[in-house]
Amino acid sequence: MRRRNAEAGAGNLGCVVWLLVLGLAVLITMKAVPVKIASAELYDYMDELARTAGVNTTAEEVKKAILKRAEDLKLPLDKDHVLVERVGDRLRMRAEYTVPVEFPGYTYNWHFVHEMERPIFVV
Repeated sequence: MRRRNAEAGAGNLGCVVWLLVLGLAVLITMKAVPVKIASAELYDYMDELARTAGVNTTAEEVKKAILKRAEDLKLPLDKDHVLVERVGDRLRMRAEYTVPVEFPGYTYNWHFVHEMERPIFVV
């Protein structure tokens, strides 16, 4: 008995759909992962600054260091959205910024807020 391809139910549409889904996932990964890594590096840097800041470090110096690191990481952080204050023996920091992640036909504004409060250790 001979079979015809039209009756076998075989088609390539499923393969095309899966290739489109895979391509979309790769595109999102290529655009989003570098932004997330840069954001995590800034947070880690802020944590390191908080741990190493001594009694002789001013809040303005810490703020300038955060802004410099954000510039190096190409993050759109400006001085109006960085708050660094010393409250007693604690250092409180807050950085807020939005990174536009551009996709074909759509721009996603990814909003980040990094907040931390750490004790200042006398060395």
